Amino acid sequence: MSEEQNIKPSVEDLRKELKRVNSKKEYRRVLRNTLIVVITVAALSVLISSFFVTGLKVTGDSMTPTLQTGEIVIAQNQSSFEPGDLMAFYYNNKVLVKRVLGSPGDWINIDENGVVSVNGVELPEDYVSDRSLEPTDIEFPYQVPENRYFVLGDHRSASIDSRSSVVGCVTKEQLIGKIFFRVYPFDVFGGM
Repeated sequence: MSEEQNIKPSVEDLRKELKRVNSKKEYRRVLRNTLIVVITVAALSVLISSFFVTGLKVTGDSMTPTLQTGEIVIAQNQSSFEPGDLMAFYYNNKVLVKRVLGSPGDWINIDENGVVSVNGVELPEDYVSDRSLEPTDIEFPYQVPENRYFVLGDHRSASIDSRSSVVGCVTKEQLIGKIFFRVYPFDVFGGM
């Protein structure tokens, strides 16, 4: 027998090897658990955003002063709205945010000064930055069709909304949901 075959590992060598094997097992366990947590969180995030809430970034000036370009808001996925609610919806592969003023069957009237009435009652719109009838190509008074909502921007002269047949009334198929929370900027963080 050669001298190399007679050398037996020392206790210290065995301890080092055992520690290395245990470390390797611990690393695999931590990696596996981390992957499980990441996949679970990702799946839950997709489910929540698909069925309950959606995060949106505001673009454009049609909702000033209520919402500014660059703000991030959360929409709760729902299909029933009250007058004055902020609604997010799809239009031509874009997401628009407008204020709901009329529900299915309501009669909407906007006079030459931009004052809005719903079912003969003038709306107190202290959130509007400027009142305007234009741009419009529909005739008032206007009855909101079944399964649709009449929406207007708060900055009326800069908003293309239900006053125009281009956008028209929002169908239930277009709905994302009701804007209920502002995430960013942090100085206005909170419910809406």
